[in-house]
This record gives sequence, structure tokens and C-alpha cells, in this order.
Amino acid sequence: MLQLIMTFAMLSLLAVGGANSTMLEIHRQSVVVHQWLTDAEFTTLFALTQAAPGPNVLIVSLIGWKVAGLTGGVVTTLAMCGPSSVLAFAVARLSDRFRDSPWRRWIQRGLAPVAVGMVLGSAGLLVQMTGVNSMCWLVAGVSTAIFLCTRLHPLWVLACAGALNLWLGA
Repeated sequence: MLQLIMTFAMLSLLAVGGANSTMLEIHRQSVVVHQWLTDAEFTTLFALTQAAPGPNVLIVSLIGWKVAGLTGGVVTTLAMCGPSSVLAFAVARLSDRFRDSPWRRWIQRGLAPVAVGMVLGSAGLLVQMTGVNSMCWLVAGVSTAIFLCTRLHPLWVLACAGALNLWLGA
């Protein structure tokens, strides 16, 4: 239980941009380092949390639940949310105090690409774990072009892309 707390409290402080930004490290810690889950279990839990309504941090609760039952789920959720919430509160107070400082603006501008990079790294891991092939990339590219070039409702595009992927066996 202590290992769960320490692992997710540390990850909490790295979660610039939310839990999805640390998905790469959550995977590494859960699958590679501690071997709490297999790649397939991690992918399943991630898919479940994305399909469920609510915050993306739900994956942490499910990992804790898988490792140590209900207590593990509660503990990992608190460990992931607690430290970052305290840090965010402290930074908000400092940010108000130094709102006109150039350092504040530089830090804000610098953290945006960090968050984007962490999210892209996590997305790359998830794509790699699911075994996506070139046909999936083609469907994703065409779907993106349709999103950008038409006013078609996104749910229709997603439904058609999903059906096409099923039909093609991708």
C-alpha cells in the first residue's frame, strides 16, 4: 500500500496538464517497474476510463483497486489528487502575488509545451500498445481532414470512421 501511495504521490506532482500527461509514466510504473498490471490490463483499464464519464484520473483508481481492492483505489486516488491540489493552491496564491512579474509569464509559457509534449508521449505509448496499423492512420487522417474542412457533426465522422475500421478489420 505504501508503494502505491509513494508512486502516485510522485506522479501527482508531475501531472502538468492532468493525469493524461503522465500516462506514459503511470504505465511504466504500473507495468514495467512494479508489475502490478500487464500491458493488456493497462490498455483495458485506460479504455474503460476513457469510455466512462468523469475525469481521466479514474485510471489511477482502477489501478489501485486492481492492486489492493477498494482501499487501494481510494488511497491511489487521494495520492494522485492530494499533492497536486496542494501545489496548485500554493502556486495560485504565489501567482496572484506576482501577477505582474515577467517570470510568471515566462513560466506559464514554458509549461504549455511541456504539457503538450507529455500528452503526446502518452498518446504515442497508447497507440503503440494497441497495435495500430497503416490503415488506421489513413482513416484517422481522412477523419481529421473531414473535421477541418466540413461542418459535418463530429459524431457522424467518428461513427463512420469506427465502422470503416471494423469493416476493414483494422
